[in-house]
Amino acid sequence: MTQPTPIRRERLLAAALDAAERGWAVFPLRPGGKRPALHGEQFCPRTGDCADGHRKWEQRATTDQDRIRRAWAHGPFNVGIATGPSRLLVVDLDMPKTNSKGSEGTPCGVTTFKALCERAGQEVPATYRTRTASGGQHLYFTTSAGVRLANTAGSIAPLVDTRASGGYVVGAGSTTPTGPYEALCAPVATPVPGWLLSILQPAPKPAQPQLRPVAGQSRRYADVALTNETHAVMTAGDGTRNATLLRAARALGRFVASGDLTRMVVEEALRGAAGANATESARYYDDVIRRALDWSITHNPARVRAA
Repeated sequence: MTQPTPIRRERLLAAALDAAERGWAVFPLRPGGKRPALHGEQFCPRTGDCADGHRKWEQRATTDQDRIRRAWAHGPFNVGIATGPSRLLVVDLDMPKTNSKGSEGTPCGVTTFKALCERAGQEVPATYRTRTASGGQHLYFTTSAGVRLANTAGSIAPLVDTRASGGYVVGAGSTTPTGPYEALCAPVATPVPGWLLSILQPAPKPAQPQLRPVAGQSRRYADVALTNETHAVMTAGDGTRNATLLRAARALGRFVASGDLTRMVVEEALRGAAGANATESARYYDDVIRRALDWSITHNPARVRAA
């Protein structure tokens, strides 16, 4: 039975205040939905918070209890948690789409993440988590002030996404037509594990383009990097091989983007190194290499060459 609006509003207000007490910046989502319940730039009145210019949801997210009470006084808004300002990394462990072709037999995000932890030689972290409306889970981790992580979608593993800077999640206490978001266990969010942080931290940005041709020098550097990275993969222990392979492919992907190495050479070298003491199938390692190279090539622009 649907709760009367005043009761729903009070319940959702309590959920928003609870998140704010944890130090998490919140903002209202549409009643029963996942989208921000805030005006867009096109319809910005340039008053209040936006008096000096339009402020987006991440800028308007707050832990101020008075502001939260005023916002939720206008309706039974779901709770949005801005992960960036809250210094949170939330790992979204999703469920396979039931009506998606070829999804039958696909492991859910929870199962996949557990396998990642096992490969890293670690237990599944005991941290604050929620059950999502779809039946998946959100795992909350804290990050330090000097760490900036981007959102990801499937780059760690299928059905394993993350929300950090520039992202948000639906908080516990919220309800959608699909179902509620409920806190499960571990009342405190713990720091992001080191092994997971090493996978998520972006590869170093390439040096600024030089106007003079440096092809020979950069190719020699690329060759050395290829040798070092393949050696690291080949000698990685069973619990660290996947993370080492992912980092190596991301590091070498920038040389593919710059044209100093061909993708075929990198793929063959990493495939051979990963298979030297393989505990997984060749197809598994091929998928890790492919996804990591795609990510790195996308995030590392080609070198500007002299005319």
